[in-house]
Amino acid sequence: MKTFIRIAEVWTPTEDGRSLELSSGLFPEAPAFEAITREMVFAKGEGLPGRAWEKGHPLMMRELVGSYFKRAAAARAIDLTCAVACPVFQGQQLRCVVVLLMGGAPSTMGSVELWRNDSRLSSDMTLVDGYFGTSGRAEELEALTREGWLPRGAGAPGLAWQKEETICIPDIASSKHFLRTEAAVALGIGRALATPCTVRDNSTWVLGLLSAPVAPIALRVEVWRDHETQPGTLFRTAGFCESMGELPCGGGQARKVEALGPIGEAWRSAVAQADEQLPAWNTPTDLQSLRGAGIGSVLTLPVVVDDEVHEVVALYF
Repeated sequence: MKTFIRIAEVWTPTEDGRSLELSSGLFPEAPAFEAITREMVFAKGEGLPGRAWEKGHPLMMRELVGSYFKRAAAARAIDLTCAVACPVFQGQQLRCVVVLLMGGAPSTMGSVELWRNDSRLSSDMTLVDGYFGTSGRAEELEALTREGWLPRGAGAPGLAWQKEETICIPDIASSKHFLRTEAAVALGIGRALATPCTVRDNSTWVLGLLSAPVAPIALRVEVWRDHETQPGTLFRTAGFCESMGELPCGGGQARKVEALGPIGEAWRSAVAQADEQLPAWNTPTDLQSLRGAGIGSVLTLPVVVDDEVHEVVALYF
């Protein structure tokens, strides 16, 4: 199964702190694009990762060709059309920039959205930008999204803003928290994920991901948080697998941080991790279910609140 997200990159500051270099990435079926990417370094303000660093908040590019995207020719060769970059800060210190790239046949249905609240301008959250796939039927969902606004606690992005945590909705049709149900279901979209982004100023940003079963955002999604009564452990608070359905959650899923591989590393370092070595850190039971779902890699995203990692979102591919 192809996923809506086709490539994931993690860029981190170089040793001298003046540029960004690729620390890890997932490039399935894109060896030429990967080779070009691994040779690149971005100064502050340069290219998509550098601009997200400079601006201090997420950025989206709906069109890569003819833009400041430095690898536009290589992207066009494999039909990549859209990218979003999300910086991760602890205080004023940049920990990493995560870049997700979409395009081609898998991007027909689904969406990537950036929502923001600036309390100086409004008490609501509004859409900054979004990529709504290439289906001709996406116009209704896009129009509804661009014209709307979300009070604190309303919709998946508004709820993520209120709770300061990731909201995972496995079934939009039955959820009371998703407000665009009719337009999304008509488009074939069934799942939603909304996760807070860290920024340098006092505004609030949320990354929203909407998924269709034919081309899901990821094959499996998990959210991990620390266990209050078991120091040094994390437990799964939400999870969904395209082949297995909703995953067991709660304290019974507690695992030692050091036993969780890239999930634990993202928790410790506040740096996202892109890992293609699932066997190195999963239990035999985990591996059996992951392999059965056709999963071979994972991207782990730290969610930083008040300068501390609050949770880790794991997207499996």
